[in-house]
Amino acid sequence: MTEDSGPPLLFDPRRRAAARDKAHARFAGHDFLYRFMLDGLLERLDDVKRGFARALIIGCPDDSARDALVAKGIEVTCLDPGARNAAAVNGIQAEEDALPFSPNSFDLVLGCGTLDSVNDLPGALIVIRNVLKPDGLFLGVCLGAGSLPRLRQALLSAEGDSPRPHIHPQTDVRAMGDLLSRAGFAMPVADSEALTVRYSSMLRLMHDLRYMAAGNVMSADRRGPLTRTIVARAAAYFADAADPDGKTAEMFSILHMSGWKPDASQPAPARRGSATVSLAQALKSRG
Repeated sequence: MTEDSGPPLLFDPRRRAAARDKAHARFAGHDFLYRFMLDGLLERLDDVKRGFARALIIGCPDDSARDALVAKGIEVTCLDPGARNAAAVNGIQAEEDALPFSPNSFDLVLGCGTLDSVNDLPGALIVIRNVLKPDGLFLGVCLGAGSLPRLRQALLSAEGDSPRPHIHPQTDVRAMGDLLSRAGFAMPVADSEALTVRYSSMLRLMHDLRYMAAGNVMSADRRGPLTRTIVARAAAYFADAADPDGKTAEMFSILHMSGWKPDASQPAPARRGSATVSLAQALKSRG
C-alpha cells in the first residue's frame, strides 16, 4: 500500500455499483422493500407543512420517487450509485459521499435505500447537508442494524468456527442520531420500524436480496463464494426456525433519519439555565 492510498475501504464502490446494475433488469419483481421505504419517506414528507422547489433523490431504481415529487410541483434531480438505474431515470451516477453539486443547490434531499452501504456514511451526511440550502430538509431511509436475524444466524451456524461476513454491518438508531448531529444537521431525528416478511425457503430470501441489490458489498476478502454444502446446511437451519405452515419469518429493520440545514430562522434551543420551572415540577404537573 502506498503512503497516499488511504485506509482500506469497508465497502467496494465498484462492487456496489455492479450489484445495482445486475439487479436493475429484475428489480421490479423484488421491489417490496424499496416500496415500503419510499412510502414511508413520502408519508413523512407529507407531514412537513411547507413547500419545496428543488429536490435531489438519492437511490432511483425506477422513476416512482421522481414522479411522486414532480406531481407536487417540485423540480427533481435523480442520482444513483448504479449506472443502469441512473440512465433509466435520466439521472446521474455518483456516490453519496461525492455528490457532484454545488453547495446550496437543493431545498430537499431524499435518500432511499442506499446509505447503509456507502463507504463513508459520516462524509455522505456532511456532503448532503452542504448541497442543501439553508433551512433545507434531508429525509433518508435504509436498512438498519438488526436486519435479517434468521439469515445471519443460519449462515453463522452453517459455517461453524470460520464464519464470514456475508451480510454487511449496518447502523443503529442511536449511532445514526449521533452521525446526523456531528454532520451539522439541526433538529436531527432517527427512528426505526420493523418489516416482517415470511419465506418458504432461505433461497427465496437470498434471491430477493440479490435482485434488490441488498447483498453484501464489503470490500474485504470473503475467501470465495458460499459452497453448496454451506448453503444447504444454512438452508436447513433457516427451515428449522419455520412456523407450523413451513414459512420462516424474517425481519428487516427500517432506519429513518431526518435533519435540517441550519438557518437563523429556525427555533433555537433554550439557553442552559434559563428554565423557570424545575424538571420535577414539570413532571408533577403532568401527573
